[in-house]
Amino acid sequence: MTDTRDPFAAVPRSRFNTPGTSRGLIDVVRWRYLLNLLVRTGVTTRYRNSVLGWTWSYVRPAAQFLVFWVVLGLFMKLDRGIPNYAVYLFSGIVIINLFSEAYKNATTSIVGNAALVRKVFLPRQLFAVSAVIVAFVHFLPQVGLLLLVCLIMGWAVNISIVSVLAVFAAMIIVMVFALGLGLLFGAINVRFRDAENIVELMLLLATWASPVLYAWTQVQDAVVDTLGWPQWILEVYMLNPITQGVELFHYAFWRPVTAEAFAIPPGLAWNTLWTLLIAIGTLLIGQLVFRRLEGRFAQDL
Repeated sequence: MTDTRDPFAAVPRSRFNTPGTSRGLIDVVRWRYLLNLLVRTGVTTRYRNSVLGWTWSYVRPAAQFLVFWVVLGLFMKLDRGIPNYAVYLFSGIVIINLFSEAYKNATTSIVGNAALVRKVFLPRQLFAVSAVIVAFVHFLPQVGLLLLVCLIMGWAVNISIVSVLAVFAAMIIVMVFALGLGLLFGAINVRFRDAENIVELMLLLATWASPVLYAWTQVQDAVVDTLGWPQWILEVYMLNPITQGVELFHYAFWRPVTAEAFAIPPGLAWNTLWTLLIAIGTLLIGQLVFRRLEGRFAQDL
């Protein structure tokens, strides 16, 4: 006798309203084998069929550093009052490059993997998380080069546990912040491709909106002393997670090789905590928007 009962009769119809839903970033941990595969693919294919290969990880930041150092440091004298400006500049560029690559790649990760998103179900957050991890892998050679220069200049003599902790704190803050923004704009980018142009504009401003090419004291002199604006504007500027990441890298790499006394940003330790909370808040908002929109990814792509 044939059983004609509907096997899905007991399943609420609301379960079928939103296809391909997941439990968010929790599924990234559960699907870590696929995350590992995506990261390996992203790392190995980055310089495929390239003559220089991984050398480009050194060439690009080196070229960027030389342009800024020659034009801004030598020609425009923007290095006024900043000893060892080359180390100061390069330590800021390195952390900015981590943010830029992670943020941009996370934003385009869903559209770039449209074929997989349309055909199979898997946690879509995997693409953004893998993009940030791949950016971190490409960031490591730049840190190695920076560390080598600092060791030659006597960094090891003045190194401290606080400096090492500052490096890890900066990387965590910047990567969490980039992932949060990447999830937010990556979800919006599926429906509105204008998001990519907005991200490009934000990345263009990121280098100038943080003390990479200049000192934070110059911002204080211009905003508070010259323009007479209230002090809280400077405090908001210092609470930018990218600004905090740059200052932590300056504290870890530039200060140990600089003999001259230089003012530490006020509340550097507390700002580290606050910017970490801001980065986590950005991640939660990005995840919330991502989960609200991910049900239509396959249709919109």
